[in-house]
Amino acid sequence: MDFIKRQLSRITRVKTIPEDLHETSLRRCLNTFDITLLGIGHMIGAGIYVLTGTVVREKAGPSAVLSFLFAGTAALLSALCYAEFGARIPKAGSAYSYTYVTIGEIWGFLIGWNIILEHMIGAASVARAWSGAMDAIFNQAIRNGTIEHIGRLSQDNEWISEYPDMVAMGITLIAFLIIGFGAKISVNFNSVFTILNALVLAFIIIIGFTFADPSLWSSSSGHGGFFPFGFSGTLSGAATCFFAYIGFEGIAIASEEARDPEKSIPRATVLSLLTVTTLYLLVTAALTLMIPYYETNTSAAFPFAFDEVGAHWAKYIVAVGTLLGISTSLLGSAFSLPRSVYAMAEDGLLFGFFSFVHSKTQTPIYAVIVFGALSALMALLFEITTLVEFMSIGTLFGYTIVAASIIILRYQPVSKCQFKLRAEETQTEAAEPVDTSVVNVSETTPLSKSDPSTPVKTDKSGLLPKSKSHDDFGRLRQNLREVPILRRFEPGDGVKSAVVLMGLFMVGLMLVVIEGAEYLRTATWWAVLLVIVFSLLIVIFYLVIVAHEKNDAFLTFQIPFVPLIPALSMLINIALMLSLTYLTWLRLVIWITVGLLLYFVYGIHYSRENKKIQGYGPMVEYKGDAALPESTMSGMTEEVKELQPPRKDEGLYQQ
Repeated sequence: MDFIKRQLSRITRVKTIPEDLHETSLRRCLNTFDITLLGIGHMIGAGIYVLTGTVVREKAGPSAVLSFLFAGTAALLSALCYAEFGARIPKAGSAYSYTYVTIGEIWGFLIGWNIILEHMIGAASVARAWSGAMDAIFNQAIRNGTIEHIGRLSQDNEWISEYPDMVAMGITLIAFLIIGFGAKISVNFNSVFTILNALVLAFIIIIGFTFADPSLWSSSSGHGGFFPFGFSGTLSGAATCFFAYIGFEGIAIASEEARDPEKSIPRATVLSLLTVTTLYLLVTAALTLMIPYYETNTSAAFPFAFDEVGAHWAKYIVAVGTLLGISTSLLGSAFSLPRSVYAMAEDGLLFGFFSFVHSKTQTPIYAVIVFGALSALMALLFEITTLVEFMSIGTLFGYTIVAASIIILRYQPVSKCQFKLRAEETQTEAAEPVDTSVVNVSETTPLSKSDPSTPVKTDKSGLLPKSKSHDDFGRLRQNLREVPILRRFEPGDGVKSAVVLMGLFMVGLMLVVIEGAEYLRTATWWAVLLVIVFSLLIVIFYLVIVAHEKNDAFLTFQIPFVPLIPALSMLINIALMLSLTYLTWLRLVIWITVGLLLYFVYGIHYSRENKKIQGYGPMVEYKGDAALPESTMSGMTEEVKELQPPRKDEGLYQQ
């Protein structure tokens, strides 16, 4: 039993935040404009040029417009959670670091492991799209020539590409080569390509609407109407469309190279998402109004559409824009991937040589080389549709955990919170303003809790001002502290348990709604009952969270309406995850199994947090709540130690 407890404490230990969060081996050289364009470039290339054709033709038809709207709304909720963490923890690990600091090491590792896969697949799938767009310009000459001279890899295979895509592999290697020269050079490339791409998108929207045929959205036209795959197809399309929004995570990853991350990250996140969502809606509408959805070319949707309506001259302009847009998306994935690997290696959870930073370029050069080669290999061998679906589920999994982490963090007690907080605010109990002219501060006046040297002013009635103490954070509200069961939990633990249970019942609710849709339509009693029970349980555990005192005293950006916004984000992300295919879930399980094997063989032993605990020796036996940083421990004086109550195991500390 003791062995199990020790192992559980190891895998759930949280990362200790360094005192200087701005200290880094990387170069802080990016401003808000750079980071905003990085996010926009990452998203518009992948979403518009890679996904639009696939979602329109195979999943949602014209209702892909709504798919992008739903995915954008869900992404905005998730992005706000990322923005809060990104301003507070300006490190390259993004969701990995946020989860590690809040929930624990095993969850942080799993999120980081999925982020690595996400960006590898992102780079590979975008490179395949780049190759497809280039091939469309030359009327499939690249595909036909490769099959003729090299041969096929497979035929009608869902996983393996029809032919080895040498162009996709080559452009992937070039992208990682650019990334290897440093952050500023990479972002300058991205900014130029993004601005040029924005001009092409404006061209697509304006010219596309001139060829619009509104009857293509009508059910009476014989083209399938607006919902040819039903609303479930729209929702399934939204789940796939989430791939288009991973660019905002790239913004969070760039926080370790931002000059002023506390301000730049929240601003860049919101600006890029609003811009990109608007563009998605307009270009998807233009595409589905030009040609019937079932004629859409999944590899090069827009050049093909203009060719079909007779605007052959526009085809080449759009093809060039496609290459520019996909290039920015490729650069975004290539930028984020090695930095995610670097963050995990820096913490000891991946092999240490991946954390090596080149002295001249100030980039994690080995991570760039190794994972750039892996991405290029995936681009060479795998089909784009398979890559996109596999990527979406890892992205959604990460977003769900980050949203849960926000709730847990906001209800942590001060003893477990590693972030600097505002001083406690006091608020007079009297309804009328205090007449400061009659305030009498004497030697008997109570002293302020936040500053013992400063007396607290009392009004003429002698009453002390009311205050919301930092000590209340994570505890039940004053009028609810005798609620059975809940009063037994330590501060913060009740909320953590409620978040986990709320998430599990969200999974149950969405399974019934999605998998049992037919039974709900016919009002089958057991399906309706399950929806009611799961909904009630979700509301109950949400109210349990609200029953505790929330911490709003952080100095950096905070999203409003917590826990409502993170809870909605969790629900939407879970719904989108469950809309993906069983085969996609199987691939995720296989990837996580490989990751867990790596963690228990290597990461758990070489983790920096493990070395810190071993370094303290017997101090690891301390059972208190406070997680003191090493600098604080070393700064203790003999005088402070004498104030501590005697312990039975005092001899341990004298060794």
